[in-house]
Amino acid sequence: MIGLVRGEVAVRRPDHVVVLAGGVGYRLAVSSETLRHVPAAGQEVTLHAHLIVRDDALNLYGFATEEERDLFLLLLGVQAVGPKVALAVLSGGPPGELMRAIAAGDAARFQAVPGIGKRTAERIIVELRPKVGDVDVDDAATVAAPAADDPRAVARDGLLGLGYSAAEVESLLAAADGETAEELIASALRGARR
Repeated sequence: MIGLVRGEVAVRRPDHVVVLAGGVGYRLAVSSETLRHVPAAGQEVTLHAHLIVRDDALNLYGFATEEERDLFLLLLGVQAVGPKVALAVLSGGPPGELMRAIAAGDAARFQAVPGIGKRTAERIIVELRPKVGDVDVDDAATVAAPAADDPRAVARDGLLGLGYSAAEVESLLAAADGETAEELIASALRGARR
């Protein structure tokens, strides 16, 4: 089992990175959340990893933190959630926020993820709530109202409120620049028009 990959970033794409380690390039599928922590090509990175073996493929998934990898594994345990959908869920925000959303029963947050309907969102809540039960539900307010000092979180919620999907929001914010939430949203909307 491959549990950790450390090396030089060779390729950095919206859905994967390639890390050169010991002369071998490892292609790791990543969430948008992890991609934010991956430096530019040519720099060193350490990613927690999980290998999924199938009859026709060996798929390696990379995560910025152990917490994100653990949540990925929990999501895989939910019926109708495969690796691609789990990565899409993880792209919706930091693992702590997602676990608070599960603890608070915020199914709407998961319905915003492409590939997840109402039933699957509710199934995620029902099956995972007991497993993340130690998360303080009182902190769930940060899920509904992001911290004012995190402009990216405010911009993310603003774009979701405008009707963009979680995947579209992550893509738009990845290309957006600005210091405030307003600047990030304006930049993202300019990018959406192109």
